[in-house]
Amino acid sequence: MITLWRRLLAEFLGTMLLVTAVVGSGIMATTLSPNDVGLQLRENSVATAFALGALILTFGPVSGAHFNPVVSAADWFLGRRSGTGLTIKDLGGYAVAQTLGAIGGSILANLMFDLAPVTMSTKERAAGNLWLGEIVAVVGLLLLIFALGRSGRTSVAPAAVGAYIGAAYWFTSSTSFANPSVTIGRAFTDTFAGITPASVPGFVVAQIIGLVIGVGLLAALYPHAGDTADAVVVPHDADPAHRA
Repeated sequence: MITLWRRLLAEFLGTMLLVTAVVGSGIMATTLSPNDVGLQLRENSVATAFALGALILTFGPVSGAHFNPVVSAADWFLGRRSGTGLTIKDLGGYAVAQTLGAIGGSILANLMFDLAPVTMSTKERAAGNLWLGEIVAVVGLLLLIFALGRSGRTSVAPAAVGAYIGAAYWFTSSTSFANPSVTIGRAFTDTFAGITPASVPGFVVAQIIGLVIGVGLLAALYPHAGDTADAVVVPHDADPAHRA
């Protein structure tokens, strides 16, 4: 097993760069297309989808490229009976690293675009339909990731997960945050991708509900999904002869 500190570093950097891509492309979109919100969303979603796929390829061999506490929590819950996946210690470390990375990603994007390092968002996103959108986004994400692992198709995970998130920008009312850490991180930028701190708890609760529903559906559809938890999002428990 790859040492925990290396996996936590990968989760921190991957989540940081993911949020940098989300926030930075949002800032660039509003700069280049100031009067067209639809075009702004398209630019933001395409950049995010491509960046996510590239980051999974980069950091997946080290940590699995979760970048998301709900993915890590599902990995721990489903894998605990078979002894695969994360331990409870790993889960806590992953969640902390992901959250700190997400906050760092917003700060980095703010600095790149010559904004104050921290500009707390004023964009309110608090409504029942948005929370429902988050539940749908999380459930779909978990079903996709664990289905790929269980069916031995993890090689397509970078493209598939990136495509799903890019599409979910458009078919969910919330534009698919689908990630508690990223939600917290996006509160630290008052730009296109931001969310006011007061709206964060509602999104996080909805994401946890999505986690519970997603894990329940996975247990029903793929009873042995936990056997391949080490392959989520991509395999990261490589043969010792091939480890870096």
